[in-house]
Amino acid sequence: MRFSQLLMIAILLAASVQASSVRPPSAPEHPVIDDYFGTRVADPYRWMENSQDPALRKWVEAENRLTESWLAKIPLRRLMASRLKAIWNYPDQSTPEQVLGPRLFFERNTGLQNQSIQYVRDSASAGPRVLVDPNVISPDGSLAFAQGAPSPDGKLLAYALSPAGGDWMTVHVRDVATGKDLTDVLDWLKFSYVAWTNDDRGFFYERYPAPPKGKEISQQDVRQSLYYHRLGTPQSVDRLIYARSDRPDWYITADISEDGRTLFVVLNRGTAPENELYVADLGDPLKPNVAAPLKALYVKNNAMYSPIDVRNGELYLETDLGAPRRRIVAAKLDGPEPARWRTVVPEGKGVIESVGFAGGYLAVDTMTDAVSRFELYDTDGRLARRIALPEPGTVLGFSGLQGSDVLYYGFGSFLWPTSSYRYDLRTGKTETVFQPEMKFDPAKFETREVFYPSKDGTMVPMFILAAKSVKLDGSHPAILLGYGGFGDTYRPFFKRIYAAWLESGGIYAIANIRGGDTYGDAWHRAGMLGRKQNTFDDFAWAAKYLIEKGYTSAKHLGIQGKSNGGLLIGASITQNPALFGAAHIDRGVLDMLRYQRFSSGPGVVPEYGSSDDPRAFKWLYAYSPLQNVRQGTCYPPTLITTSWDDDRVVPMHSFKFAATLQRAQACANPVLLMTMEATAHSYMPTDKAIAQTADVLAFEGYNLGMTSASNSQTQ
Repeated sequence: MRFSQLLMIAILLAASVQASSVRPPSAPEHPVIDDYFGTRVADPYRWMENSQDPALRKWVEAENRLTESWLAKIPLRRLMASRLKAIWNYPDQSTPEQVLGPRLFFERNTGLQNQSIQYVRDSASAGPRVLVDPNVISPDGSLAFAQGAPSPDGKLLAYALSPAGGDWMTVHVRDVATGKDLTDVLDWLKFSYVAWTNDDRGFFYERYPAPPKGKEISQQDVRQSLYYHRLGTPQSVDRLIYARSDRPDWYITADISEDGRTLFVVLNRGTAPENELYVADLGDPLKPNVAAPLKALYVKNNAMYSPIDVRNGELYLETDLGAPRRRIVAAKLDGPEPARWRTVVPEGKGVIESVGFAGGYLAVDTMTDAVSRFELYDTDGRLARRIALPEPGTVLGFSGLQGSDVLYYGFGSFLWPTSSYRYDLRTGKTETVFQPEMKFDPAKFETREVFYPSKDGTMVPMFILAAKSVKLDGSHPAILLGYGGFGDTYRPFFKRIYAAWLESGGIYAIANIRGGDTYGDAWHRAGMLGRKQNTFDDFAWAAKYLIEKGYTSAKHLGIQGKSNGGLLIGASITQNPALFGAAHIDRGVLDMLRYQRFSSGPGVVPEYGSSDDPRAFKWLYAYSPLQNVRQGTCYPPTLITTSWDDDRVVPMHSFKFAATLQRAQACANPVLLMTMEATAHSYMPTDKAIAQTADVLAFEGYNLGMTSASNSQTQ
């Protein structure tokens, strides 16, 4: 039976489903009042911050039962789960990663495996072989493969495993030839990358002090330090390379130049766009001096200084100093002052997103209106070649080396998954390395990019995914997605949720609101700190544009967002509850007065500000979703999802907001909470991802009126 026929059956059945009055379980309230600079703020669900409280577990279990019973009544749920499983089931492969030796490393998933497998090719012409299979290590997916870092010559692989896919990682080291692990085991890494020295004898990494037992999820992430681990020795004797006790909430990141002679150490005040840059001369790469002193290059914390590599005594940098859309410069290591920089690629209309050496060229991915342009420049700044891309979309990672004539890169779009390509720098020819085949026909649909005015007149870009023959009569169930923070842009990238929703007759819209970096640093800063309200206004005006142009109507318009995007959705429904027909908040930051007291909270203060500061308190209190829920208001149907194991945005945000919204709800619209186990902020094994995505689409579809044939885009 065809999907369209199954959908019609579900439509007819759904017409008979009546969402009964949702009576959420009782959540005890305790009288807690905080005084913020003379403003008294009640926090009756403060007790929900203690994830070890048995009463909280009992309440969450009751909420899960309520959510499950509500969703079980929607026939569309079963249809979506079945269709998503079919769409999901296609081979997926990452872009090959080159090393100085002949080997290539990549990850691959046959389709429905819970996790992708780390593979290696011993040469470009050799067949792939399994190097690390996390599905064998953890059949249920509760232990996640977090990252793999091959040594420069490809003889060793440092790989990280993470309980429930959280941010805490444990690193192991595997011999690539034998497939056997060495004795080395390193604990308590978080926001860390492995930077091997070229002698294959060890690597730099970042770690935090071990958290107290039972506080692994909520403990503040402070006092990160840089260490060097020598293989074959216990972690307890690792050499401390760099730490800043005066800056406990700053992040440290280390990397090494391709030739193994220069150590880069980047210091960020949390997630702030500015950073400081230090370097150390390691000397002989085969006998590196890992204790070499660090030299401060740029320590005014006034711009982004992102090292690319060193070539002929010059440090190549990507920076936004004097260039909000970024430029590429070359600095002498013995005279790095900005006044002496040599501009290689000047700032242009687009935003330089990523840069790397490939042979004698700089490969540059530039984003214009959120779409990639991929070019090669020589080291004198001359445009050598423009690499043709299949369609408007996104370059999704690339791998090149100064000493290689090959550039590997990935490319994808909203309607087609990522393919991998091999570009020959000598001949200029492109070869397809991997192209997925899936059970979804993108030919029926199209991506439109529109530009709409926000509240203050600023023009904002938005992608709209819809059937080519869509009729703009306001009848279509539509989902509006947004993020708007930390300089992140929603670039064209395929997601199974888009395909399933489009096939069901829906429309998907993705708004690149302020707070991202769609137009560089200024676009980011226009949506952070005291200007965060611009983000929420941009999103509301995106909704109004979709309604005004006939793509949908308020009752048919759903909204979605995760993490900072969850904050966006929480603020949107508390500021404009009548503008939306349904909402999904996934792992959202919702208590803006207390977020900084938990896990990664201290690191994101540069983005939001802290309620400990009287000036920042005013703007946070004005929009914080938790504190702006109003008793007696009719809020749209809302599904809130989180995880017990989320150690980046702790689940107390979702718990407190769900309880507050349920208490305030003045109409029959459901407010549901779903809390998962063995998943985290950015990780979910495939089986759980399919199940939750089906639940989300069923919830949105039912509440947006996906119950009659007139909702089909093509008739």
